[in-house]
Amino acid sequence: MPNRLADEASPYLLQHAENPVDWYPWGPEAFQAAQEQDRPIFLSIGYAACHWCHVMAHESFEAVGTAALMNEYFINIKVDREERPDVDTIYMDAVVAMTGQGGWPMSVFLTPEGKPFYGGTYFPPERRFNIPAFSEVLEHIHTEWQSNRERIVSLGDNLTDRISTKLDLPESADELNLQILDRAAENLLRSFDWQHGGWGGAPKFPQSSAIENLLRRHNRYQDKLALEMATLTLERMARGGIYDQAGGGFHRYSVDAIWLTPHFEKMLYDNALLARVYLHAWQETSNPFFWHVVEGILGFLMREMRYSSGGFYASLDADSEGEEGKFYIWTPAEIRNAIQDPALAEMALDVFGVTEKGNFEGVNILSLPESLEAIAERNNLRERELLEQLTKIKLELLEARSSRVRPATDDKILTSWNGLTLAALAEAARVSGRAEYLSAAQQLADFLLTSLYMDGKLMRSWRGGKAQHSAYLEDHAALGEGMLSLYQADFNNRWFRAAVKCAEEVLAHFSDPIGGFFDTRDDHEQLISRPKSIQDTPIPSGNSLAVSLLLKLAALNGDELYVEKAGAALRNVVTTAERIPSSFAAWLNALDFALGPQLQLALIGDFTEEKFQKLMQVSDQPFLPRMVRAGGKQHDEGSPALLSDREPLAGSATAYLCQGFACKLPTTDPEQLKKLIYESGMPRG
Repeated sequence: MPNRLADEASPYLLQHAENPVDWYPWGPEAFQAAQEQDRPIFLSIGYAACHWCHVMAHESFEAVGTAALMNEYFINIKVDREERPDVDTIYMDAVVAMTGQGGWPMSVFLTPEGKPFYGGTYFPPERRFNIPAFSEVLEHIHTEWQSNRERIVSLGDNLTDRISTKLDLPESADELNLQILDRAAENLLRSFDWQHGGWGGAPKFPQSSAIENLLRRHNRYQDKLALEMATLTLERMARGGIYDQAGGGFHRYSVDAIWLTPHFEKMLYDNALLARVYLHAWQETSNPFFWHVVEGILGFLMREMRYSSGGFYASLDADSEGEEGKFYIWTPAEIRNAIQDPALAEMALDVFGVTEKGNFEGVNILSLPESLEAIAERNNLRERELLEQLTKIKLELLEARSSRVRPATDDKILTSWNGLTLAALAEAARVSGRAEYLSAAQQLADFLLTSLYMDGKLMRSWRGGKAQHSAYLEDHAALGEGMLSLYQADFNNRWFRAAVKCAEEVLAHFSDPIGGFFDTRDDHEQLISRPKSIQDTPIPSGNSLAVSLLLKLAALNGDELYVEKAGAALRNVVTTAERIPSSFAAWLNALDFALGPQLQLALIGDFTEEKFQKLMQVSDQPFLPRMVRAGGKQHDEGSPALLSDREPLAGSATAYLCQGFACKLPTTDPEQLKKLIYESGMPRG
């Protein structure tokens, strides 16, 4: 008998629709039931690709005895954290405050008013390693609710006050300067893993924004140490098992410190961010391996994560056939059967380090134990030739793997993650000139603007023809960033107007008077607190994304209010960011742009003409992280102010290179434009 989750759109909630637990979705009905029945609430938060969420579901939520306790003692609520990041943020803060750590599945007990008083993450069916059995927790909370109600209510009140308190940040910085970036770089260096790349030990997450920060530092100062840190990390990640060597795309994180054994789920946001940072690394170094990885990531996204109308799905599960990672692992026999050419098959075994013993529970996670340089030399190949051979190998492995039982797809489409994907596709199209990337970006942008707006209001999530949940700060900011990236690739004013609309919504409905922005709109559902997330996790915070969007739009439109709001948010955070750069790296990247030199490139002419395209290519190829550009025949309503009062020279496509809207002499010569960019403090590329 299905429970109340059967009518929900979220794949995660639908996974629990047949549980014997009497689940409620988040909403007033659940809280009213808790108050009328005088019961505490059990709140369970997770997401569709979460392995340990599946484990707890199988062990406890599908168990009739455990479900009976839950139904007798509690009102039980299930939440998809990806649909409701506001609820997730609030109660994750509570769990961290209670236990010192968080994660998913998140298990929290609340008063009927929604105030948290006890929580944790995964609870096993029997007591293990000093973790109580879930049934023991249920019995204990029920007893305390009956006999110590005043104490529980007091705990809930105190914890709610604690998590509702304004962020305790150091004093606001008096000024924004390059020394902040210097000190942050020193702290990134101190905690860097010079053996394997990245920061910290196991588990190890890809930190795209921190790597981006190092690439920007090299771009600004030609800092070889920063470049070495960035490229070592990118190379080791892409050689490890965290990267799907056969199918492209990255898994969520590595359970070890050497990037070999992944937690096998694949998330859209990781791959969008990593595609962009590998692209920038390729621009900065011309290393063909980095472009090979970009192609692998985008190929995976377009092949396996793309909806027919252009949007991209949220994630792929870690499990298939009830086993984590089964879809991705290989034996030597499977490799030999998959690749028709015996010599190429033996090369695959050698290159990927595949053995009978295996490197993961008796089987093999594909990785590149040796550097491409060493492999190429041993096989008497050039590196580019080796990459060509690897491409052939991967295509045959991918074909063979396609007959396996696939991991489940969470096919909801999230605005913020798709905004990040839009930026990656648009930049890849711009840099490579690949028409399929530009077409995919344009189709995605159109889908987001037509399907994710309801009555002029942006929504968070779409599935099965239905958009729902009011958009959050991160949705507006990421969508704006993506639209702005696409505008700078094809100069369609529709995308620019969409980016401006996102920024205006952020200022009108999310602003905090003390600086920065709340996660939720001013007319959002009333929760026990209004969250304001500033820390960058693997995904940049909504705040750092909003600051980046405002600064770039200000460089194109000259809007001082945008600069003022971005600067206030930055000043509140940068002293923390320089101390803990790996957790605030997207803020540091926004600061890098704010400090300039910001270059503004206005291209006047017909986008379709060859002369215009040649001028565009000058700013397509190099990594120019502090440049914005606008283009078109003339300034019209809805296009950037940067195009105002610019005229073509002698009727030919013309480039105006500016700083602070003060421009150098216009030119029609691509070589002269390249020289002007270099002389303005940017590298040649």
